[in-house]
Amino acid sequence: MAQRTGSQGGRGGRGPSKTANRRDATGLRQELRGMHGSSYGRYKSLTGTWNFDGFTLEVQKVQPDPYAPASRCQVRVSAETAGFPENLWSTTVRARGLAGVLLRAVDRQLRNSHLRVDAGHQQVLDRSACQIVDGQVVVRLGIDLPGKGRTIDGKQAEQALCVDLPEAVEAALRWSSADQQRVRDFVESIEDTDALRRQLPELGLVAFVADGAVLPRRSGVDDRPLPDGLAFSSPDSLRVEVDLPHRGRISGMGVPEGISLIIGGGFHGKSTLLRALENGIYDHVPGDGRELVVCRNDTVKVRAEDGRRVHRVDVSPFVSHLPTGTDTSDFSTDNASGSTSQAASLVESVEAGARVLLLDEDTAATNLMIRDARMQSLVAKESEPLTPFLDLIRPLHRQRGVSTVLVMGGSGDYMDVADRVLMMDSYRAYEMTDRAREVAASPTGRHAEAEHFPALRARVPDPSSIGTDRPKVRSRGTDALTLGDSTVELRAVEQLVDPSQVTGIGLALVTCVRAGLLDGTRTVAEILDAFDSTVDKRGIAAVDDRFVGDFAVPRRFELAAALNRLRTLRVGAFRQ
Repeated sequence: MAQRTGSQGGRGGRGPSKTANRRDATGLRQELRGMHGSSYGRYKSLTGTWNFDGFTLEVQKVQPDPYAPASRCQVRVSAETAGFPENLWSTTVRARGLAGVLLRAVDRQLRNSHLRVDAGHQQVLDRSACQIVDGQVVVRLGIDLPGKGRTIDGKQAEQALCVDLPEAVEAALRWSSADQQRVRDFVESIEDTDALRRQLPELGLVAFVADGAVLPRRSGVDDRPLPDGLAFSSPDSLRVEVDLPHRGRISGMGVPEGISLIIGGGFHGKSTLLRALENGIYDHVPGDGRELVVCRNDTVKVRAEDGRRVHRVDVSPFVSHLPTGTDTSDFSTDNASGSTSQAASLVESVEAGARVLLLDEDTAATNLMIRDARMQSLVAKESEPLTPFLDLIRPLHRQRGVSTVLVMGGSGDYMDVADRVLMMDSYRAYEMTDRAREVAASPTGRHAEAEHFPALRARVPDPSSIGTDRPKVRSRGTDALTLGDSTVELRAVEQLVDPSQVTGIGLALVTCVRAGLLDGTRTVAEILDAFDSTVDKRGIAAVDDRFVGDFAVPRRFELAAALNRLRTLRVGAFRQ
């Protein structure tokens, strides 16, 4: 890499220091002392690689002024110096676990520094912030380079880069000085969670909730476990035992494939259980309480979303014979209603490969969920374009292999189609399938409005929908993605848990076009398959190999959700 040194950086600069070409810790320290009080732009001279005792620091991007986004740097610790045993990083899962615990250790060390690291919270994601490559540890950091007004505060910069950073590297990124038991426990916990999730299909399960798990969270904005939260206990009829690599044999509630109904009174824990399941696609830090609450990787939470854009989606299984005569097998709108948005999201999830759907009546469109006997008597089917999910949930499983876990407290008609019924009462789980079938045996006069879930037309996106000419990619929390001139609303994509995932989605969309994965001939499912395959081969570089900021590898389903909500999306063709 070309290295720039001694830049004046504007008026007030003192010129290059005598040690400007000495690219080591001593040279950096003296360079920062020499630029103290200079114009802020002189920080540009730090760009390049600096050799420290035991690691290298690469300053990759320097902010132009104190109010711009943070500068970016990268630390590399060789495998020999880091010294972490190979059995802690020899597989992809272990390497992710090791990176997760090291990030959190670095974050603790730098908490009162100008440096910051994207350590995350309760979920352990594959992040650009830390990667383990054949035992080498690579950590990316941000730093708000200190200034007084628009002049350099070299003393504080020296403290951050020459004192705080080396101390953090020594304490957190070397096996000899790390909390070794904590590191091993963390990696083994992640490996157990992954092993448990991988066993679900062969066990015929879509989810598992371990006995002793703590599901309630502190609040809607604090994802840590609720202190003294009631530990989960499986109903005897659903309890299964599973062997894990490190914990050995554990027991818990297995949720079988098919249709599972979660019922109960308000505030008794129905939605809490469902939220734990929707987060079961992620590994969690030890002590979270949900380490052994898992769902299959192909699980998608779906909800209604008033106002979203829908583009050329085949919603005909749920919506047909509109009064306007619109072809619902090729349906578009810039302002979807609750029912049409939910219908589109269900179809899009199946299109993307979902085999488990999660729904909560609190966030669902009532008129797409149910039409009871009285409404059927009053409004003839010929006058009702909507086919309720109630009548498609069974064909969806029978014909497409898609299971559903549904929270329902207001409509007993779902008992007619449920394979099992789980009741939550004061946060305790009870299986009520037999009693529910007794209740459902009494006829209501309601009749099914569909018996089949038809084949869907596969969409082929147009690559020109996504600009690739250096588009700006930025997350707004987990609520929205800025991609070039477009804003993609993601508030209703409820399985997003971290802003770095949103950034990863934006980068991945651009990369899919640049790399020819989204080429105008592949369907949405084929694009996602190709992306997953590339991630398997190249790791995080498959998302973007040039971006120096923080991002996490997104799941295919959130990637598809963003693509579907992109207001510039154009679908050029269909395939059966």
